[in-house]
Amino acid sequence: MRDRTLTVGVSLKMYFGERETLRWCADVARLARGHDAVAAGRVELFVLPSAPLIAPVRGVLAGTRVHVGAQDLHHTDRGAVTGGTSGALLAELGCRFAEVGHFERRTLFGEDDAVVAAKTTAALRNGLTPVLCVGEPDRVDAPAAAADCVAQARAALAAAPPGPVVLAYEPWWAIGRPEPAPPQHIGAVTGPLRDWIADQPGRAGSRVIYGGSAGPGLLGRLGDQVDGLFLGRFAHDPAALAAILDEAATLAGAAPTGDTGDSAHTAGGAPARTGEPPWPSA
Repeated sequence: MRDRTLTVGVSLKMYFGERETLRWCADVARLARGHDAVAAGRVELFVLPSAPLIAPVRGVLAGTRVHVGAQDLHHTDRGAVTGGTSGALLAELGCRFAEVGHFERRTLFGEDDAVVAAKTTAALRNGLTPVLCVGEPDRVDAPAAAADCVAQARAALAAAPPGPVVLAYEPWWAIGRPEPAPPQHIGAVTGPLRDWIADQPGRAGSRVIYGGSAGPGLLGRLGDQVDGLFLGRFAHDPAALAAILDEAATLAGAAPTGDTGDSAHTAGGAPARTGEPPWPSA
């Protein structure tokens, strides 16, 4: 198996409060320090906490190779935007990533392709790597899904500055379900996405990952069909995250892990959280 780098991202969404978030991040910091592939950069790990906690999360993760990002950003860099958070501020806070285009932002906040494109441009303009979510709303055959996802990515990046992106394939119909999309379907969509992004000028270093009820065991089934996973509730248990990082290490051609420390602690329970919102969540 050829050596490569795998990317694993975690969005905490709005599930955790401050104490839960920092406790979970402390567990992840211990895990990352003891995980050979993460420590060596063979597996890239990033975390997207709630915006008010970006600075303290960076403090907890200091000294590890875990990157921090944001779940959203405004498309402008400065001005009278009540409640907005600019890419310029996120970069100043030390963020490396900014998520754009997620199903929930599109459905709950009415963000369309034009808004997603503006936010993608803002992220790249400020030196952030966009985690650009693409996915078909309804379950269709793989060629139709791939065409839809490529069209979404093309619309988001058409006028964006150069720079790598993380394309997160998240079929809407798989989000918040007990199981992810079938591996055969995932591969039939991520393949065309990878081919397309590889042909785009100025996008060297981009990768395609899968999200949507992704959890332990999926990476091993997907193999070389993806460059990693984008995780939601299934990463709330650090032990589950450790298992996924081990799978990523194996695919990256690295030793799975060293001493991961006390990974049995969960930040408040099992992957199915209490107080979950009425809409599906990855």
